[in-house]
Amino acid sequence: MEAKKGRVTIPTNLDVVKETLDIMDEWGADAIRDCDGTEFPQELKDTGAKIYATYYTTRKDNAWAKANPDEIQQMYIMSSFHTAVSETLEIHLMDHLYPDMLKVNTRDDITRWWEVIDRTTGEAVPVTGWSYNEETGNVVITPAKLFHEYTVSFLAYIMWDPVHMYNAVVNDWKDVEPQITFDVRQPKTRAHSLERLRRFLDSHPYVNVVRFTTFFHQFTLIFDELAREKYVDWFGYSASVSPYVLERFEKEVGYPFRPEYIIDQGYMNNTYRIPSKEFKDFQAFQRREVAKLAKEMVDIVHEYGKEAMMFMGDHWIGMEPFMEEFASIGLDAVVGSVGNGATLRLFSDIKNVKYTEGRFLPYFFPDTFHEGGDPVKEAKVNWVTARRAILRSPIQRIGYGGYLKLALEFPDFVQYIKEVCQEFRTLYDNIQGVTPYCVKRVAVLNCWGKMRSWGNHMVHHAIYHKQNYSYFGIIEALSGAPFDVSFISFDDILADKDLLKNFDVVINVGDADTAQSGGEYWANETVITAVKEFVYNGGGFIGVGEPAAHQWQGKYFQLDDVLGVEEERGFNLNTDKYNWEEHKDHFILADTDGTVDFGEGKKNIFALPETTILIQKDQEVQMAVKTFGKGRGVYISGLPYSFKNSRVLYRAVLWSASAEEELNCWYSTNYNVEVHAYVKNGKYCVVNNTYEPQDTVIYRGDGSSFELHVEANEIKWYQI
Repeated sequence: MEAKKGRVTIPTNLDVVKETLDIMDEWGADAIRDCDGTEFPQELKDTGAKIYATYYTTRKDNAWAKANPDEIQQMYIMSSFHTAVSETLEIHLMDHLYPDMLKVNTRDDITRWWEVIDRTTGEAVPVTGWSYNEETGNVVITPAKLFHEYTVSFLAYIMWDPVHMYNAVVNDWKDVEPQITFDVRQPKTRAHSLERLRRFLDSHPYVNVVRFTTFFHQFTLIFDELAREKYVDWFGYSASVSPYVLERFEKEVGYPFRPEYIIDQGYMNNTYRIPSKEFKDFQAFQRREVAKLAKEMVDIVHEYGKEAMMFMGDHWIGMEPFMEEFASIGLDAVVGSVGNGATLRLFSDIKNVKYTEGRFLPYFFPDTFHEGGDPVKEAKVNWVTARRAILRSPIQRIGYGGYLKLALEFPDFVQYIKEVCQEFRTLYDNIQGVTPYCVKRVAVLNCWGKMRSWGNHMVHHAIYHKQNYSYFGIIEALSGAPFDVSFISFDDILADKDLLKNFDVVINVGDADTAQSGGEYWANETVITAVKEFVYNGGGFIGVGEPAAHQWQGKYFQLDDVLGVEEERGFNLNTDKYNWEEHKDHFILADTDGTVDFGEGKKNIFALPETTILIQKDQEVQMAVKTFGKGRGVYISGLPYSFKNSRVLYRAVLWSASAEEELNCWYSTNYNVEVHAYVKNGKYCVVNNTYEPQDTVIYRGDGSSFELHVEANEIKWYQI
């Protein structure tokens, strides 16, 4: 019999105790998120449900922060660019920064921890060539070189926790005291924080799960003078610095630290930048140090007989869950916010925890739950989008956040979530512990590899950007596709030239000279020959956007012989191009009408003579294929996420792997409907990803088939 209870977490508050009990019964919830750390009602303690308590390691203790200003968290900031028009140049450090958030750090030696750079030459200005005027807040450079550009890199204290500030701005909180972020890594605060955690556990005996939000370092989030987001990088390390940390880093790596290792010309080593050796060294150091301290906290929680859960967000820098250090921490669980399939895989694929939990949308906040709002629509889109990924890599629990009182005003929403909870429990019962059928082994190749698994082409979680949606669509499609997906780096290939033999198809996605595409790595003899050998011996290679692109030795696309295309950058205008004939009857396009949404696409791509063009627009190739030895290459200019495009990618993988005959195996002829098989469990499901009824033909694993009608959003389960 299907479970009617369990695997669901709901929020509560002091003003909805009876309603919480009702919703627990209706949704089958077995866990409750606490009332923001306030007193907890006895009626809810008596339910036997698990009780989660949110715990902040780096804020909500302003008294400590104010008493220990030297151990407030810091971040590196770079000023804007300034051109010298006289021999004296003054740069005001706090220009276009929110004054209540940051405070310039002059407590530590500015000549050691700051850096003034002549950006015209790229050279650091000697410390004798600049000074800081604390009264004006200006760095004074003299003598400055006329018409050279200069920047200042400096340390600033974080006087208002960026997430707390974000919440205050978005929710229009009035007269709120900014919560100051303190640095748990530093000696006094470390000792205080471990004792503070014990005091919390002593005073909250009813709590079963301590939900750390999160550990020690906030991702990079800076606001401008109008309290607007100025710079955000969900993976950014620039707020994980202090002289205390940097001195320890220097001792470990054996070379002096430079602010530029973090500042990176002002790009702050964001996810799109090819990381330097020094930055990778710093990340590795931070992961090791953060893991050690996080383990101390987790051990204390376990000592009290409670579970330790990490929220994947906020102060999570150094806690990268796909890296080796994470396993040493001993966490029981990870919970994350589900924006789409890729963000779900960000935590559903985590190993070395007992369970993972998805926080689904919408949050019960006034921006959705208001008169005229449609929370059911948002909930449906969120659940159906994430469900594809859950069917490939299941989480163990689901939950919701916010103010339950708001949700109760929408009875149709309450009913829909009841159905979602039951559908999730059925799904979990059918697939948990089993690897679903995978038709091919696919590797996504970029500079970050497993460290950024499912997170490449993300700036801030699931936020849309015009410049990346055509690439992110590949990752989102893969999140719910029947492939065994790995994320590998160029360094992995350099360390093991036989690595690619473990895969059937390699995918490289992104703009030229970004970390996603690879840039100068494609001029490396070991990398380029390893990839070509892999394809020549029968592997598949799919390039999207400007794959393997880097100007080198007469080429821009270094894999033009594999992909069959090159980009016109003005250097080949003298060479005539005659290959423009389309071949829309190709296997890859069989489920389309000959058209594909390439998103932003790419301009100026042309085909080489032996290449087969599938689609071109105005003599600009959008999709092409080529044979290379025993293997095959596929070029696509961009592929935003849609059910149709997911099918195009699926067929591209099969074709590039020379596996067209494997198409009709656990397969639906209608791309709006998908099949997921759990052979070990003897079960498979058919899922309608759309909001309308669909008809299709379903192929089983043995090639037999049957016609099927599925209702909107429906999922049907079968025995094999």
